[in-house]
Order: sequence, then C-alpha cells, then structure tokens
Amino acid sequence: MVQAREMVVYLLQLAAWTALMAALVMVPTGSLDYPAGWIMIAIFAASGGAMILWLSKSSPALLRERMASPLQREQKPWDRVWLGLFMLAFCGWLALMGWDAARTGFHAVPLWLQVVGVVFIAINGYGTWLTFRVNAYAAPVVKIQQGQRPIDTGPYAVVRHPMYASAVFLFLGIPLLLGSWLGLALALALIVAIAWRATREEQTLRAELKGYTAYAARVRYRLIPGLW
Repeated sequence: MVQAREMVVYLLQLAAWTALMAALVMVPTGSLDYPAGWIMIAIFAASGGAMILWLSKSSPALLRERMASPLQREQKPWDRVWLGLFMLAFCGWLALMGWDAARTGFHAVPLWLQVVGVVFIAINGYGTWLTFRVNAYAAPVVKIQQGQRPIDTGPYAVVRHPMYASAVFLFLGIPLLLGSWLGLALALALIVAIAWRATREEQTLRAELKGYTAYAARVRYRLIPGLW
C-alpha cells in the first residue's frame, strides 16, 4: 500500500518533471504562444498522474520502482552510462524541437499530422499500461529483481520488449505533435539507442533469469512483430 507521504513525494516528482519539460520545450521558442507545446506538456502531466494513481492501487511495488532514481546500485554498470546519456539526449531533443518549430513559424507540420502525433503518444501510453498490467518487474533500469520471472502473457506474447516497442510510437509522436521535422529525423537515433539497449538487456536476462532463453525461443521478435 502506498502511504500518503509517498504519494505527495511522487506527485512532487511529477510536477518537477513536468516543469522541466515545459522549460525545455517552451524556452527555446522564445514565446508562450505554442499550443502544440502546451498540449504535449498537458498530456504528459495527465498521463503521469493517472499512472501514479493507478499503480498506487494495482501495483505499489512497481510504482516505487518506476519512481526510484534512474541510477541505482543494483543496476548494470553499462546501463548507468547508457541511461545517463539517453536522458541528456532526450532533454536536448526536446529543446531542439521547440527551437526548430519556432524557426519554421510553428507551421512546418500540417495539423492532421500533429493529430497523428497525439494518436501515437496515446498508443505509447496504452502499450505502457498493458505492460504494467502483466509485469510487476518492469523497472526502468536493467537489473534482476528478487522473485523475477519471464512474463509471456499480454503484450509479452507478441514481442519480448513491449515497452520499448511502445516507445517507438512515442519518439515518432512527439516531433509530429511539436511540429519539428528535424526532431522526427533525430528520433531515429533514439529508436536505435533503445534497440541497442534491448539487445544488451537480453544478454543479462539470458544469463541471469531462469527460463528466459526458453521464452525467447517461443516469442521470436524483440520490438516489431515479423521484423525484429
């Protein structure tokens, strides 16, 4: 059960992350007249709040894992480096997209594609929720937890890394919504980065998680069914 004090801390963490995202997206534009930016910030604040409330009731242990530090003692050393660099790249990517959208007058991407971006972000949220429903060990860092076992139900029956698969939609959806073609081009680098992490993570899972090799033989694809 999540205590009231914990909830306050988690909501403050969400508020701080939302404020950082707002600064990263809005400050480079030099303007507050950026509806797409505010929409993205609102989506992340609302979805983050919904996740905290839902996990506090359905899986408090997973909520604690998700809200813990992104750099942990039990975490694989290579993943500390990867995650630190990825977080910096993600923040720089957000700032670059705000600047790029302003540079092109906020009209480079047509409205219908911005709507597609919102849909893609929603798909990411749905995929994340499906993952959390069946996997109480979905920590944000690469480590083996006590009692952890391979999951082969829900989205894990389709791909071995459903959260990474969902993140592909996120990395495509954000630049479309924000109206940045440059951000969309650079999204490929983020997708390649999470694909690399998935491959390295599987080395740990095969070596340390009993039953994972057999699971990987049953579910052939990592991120994209029929492709990879």
